[in-house]
Amino acid sequence: MEEEIASEAKASIGKRDAFSELMSPRVKRSKPEQPSSKATGGKHSGRNPYDPRNGLLVYILDPIKYAPNVVITYNERVVLIRDAFPKATVHLLLLPRDPDKRDMHPRDALNDLEFLGMVKTEAAEALELAASELSRQLGPYSESCKERVAAMESDEIPDELPPGRDFAKEFKIGIHAHPSMHHLHVHIISRDMHSDRLKHQKHYNSFNTDFFIPLEDFPLAENDVRRNTSYQNGNLKKEYKCWRCGKLFGNKFQQLKAHLEEEFLAWRKI
Repeated sequence: MEEEIASEAKASIGKRDAFSELMSPRVKRSKPEQPSSKATGGKHSGRNPYDPRNGLLVYILDPIKYAPNVVITYNERVVLIRDAFPKATVHLLLLPRDPDKRDMHPRDALNDLEFLGMVKTEAAEALELAASELSRQLGPYSESCKERVAAMESDEIPDELPPGRDFAKEFKIGIHAHPSMHHLHVHIISRDMHSDRLKHQKHYNSFNTDFFIPLEDFPLAENDVRRNTSYQNGNLKKEYKCWRCGKLFGNKFQQLKAHLEEEFLAWRKI
């Protein structure tokens, strides 16, 4: 994934110390104010401004209004927020701000190569923040991090630290085939699916079947089966399959949840 982040973009509107802010404790998010339809523009402007499916627009339009542990960072091109209902240990949303693209279906918007390149660049930077947060949460339990942590805590810190665990590899970046929210958003989610917000079949299968389309797979070919609505609806109804070991659970959600807890504890120790 591209990692070219122009210095000018880094110093753009509203730049924050995103790393430290992502580390800050989470606070309960108040219900955001919904903008009037006249102020929003775009093809969704004629819809009910209080429709929860328009809920991402307030962050796109006015990110400075929100606490730094809600809106993590932003510039003139994108806004990065915590998902309000995370389905894994770390779950962020990258929101493009381009008014010509934000109302489009992601499969169509991301077929624009220039726009896709921008999103991939911004997603690469967001992934670094997400990986740092996952490292903060999992590092104390990870066998791969022991030498690095010990070196950092020693009286004489070495010039070169042991590498530790590559937490960036523990993430999935992509979009849903049929998003539940109107405005374009890219998920940056750790693959553990360990969350009390994970409550039913769609929550799980939307991230663990072809319903989740990796950003790296774009642009999609016109005949790509993942564009097919009936195919994607079938993905949401598939039996549960563990993301880590591949074990099948039919439609037994509580059994899956118990298994995911076991897998999380094992995965955390790696």
